Amino acid sequence: MHIRKGKPEDMPAVLQLIKELAVFENEPDAVVITANDLVRDGFGTQPLFETFVAEKNNAIIGVALFYYRYSTWKGKTIHLEDLIVNQAHRGIGAGSGLYKAVIAHAKKQGLRRVEWAVLDWNTHAVDFYKRSGARVFDDWRTVQMDETGIANFAATL
Repeated sequence: MHIRKGKPEDMPAVLQLIKELAVFENEPDAVVITANDLVRDGFGTQPLFETFVAEKNNAIIGVALFYYRYSTWKGKTIHLEDLIVNQAHRGIGAGSGLYKAVIAHAKKQGLRRVEWAVLDWNTHAVDFYKRSGARVFDDWRTVQMDETGIANFAATL
């Protein structure tokens, strides 16, 4: 197993991992993007995200997908959108390797923060992050507005 930067030809496998994560998070029908969307958005003239992939026997078994954000307190930061390892390949160090690759990437760039969200019931991940030195906040709430909410709010403008 080894970790490397993702390539456009990896995106069909990455999409399968994203769909697997949606099932794990009890949202099996939530994924609407395609592999073509991932290629366009991650490898176009202005990429919106980057990936590291874990590969074993020429198959993608995990992915870390991240993008840059700007903090008014810290400057340029990384948001780790998802870290996914195929269920059949968990426990062999792929998740840890992907996590280390993202953190090392941030360190190399001189960034002051890497941020991500984790579901409170995913205690295995929460414990892993805490052991690594990350802080898991209890006092911040994730806020999202979905497509319906955007349309409804926009209609009031």
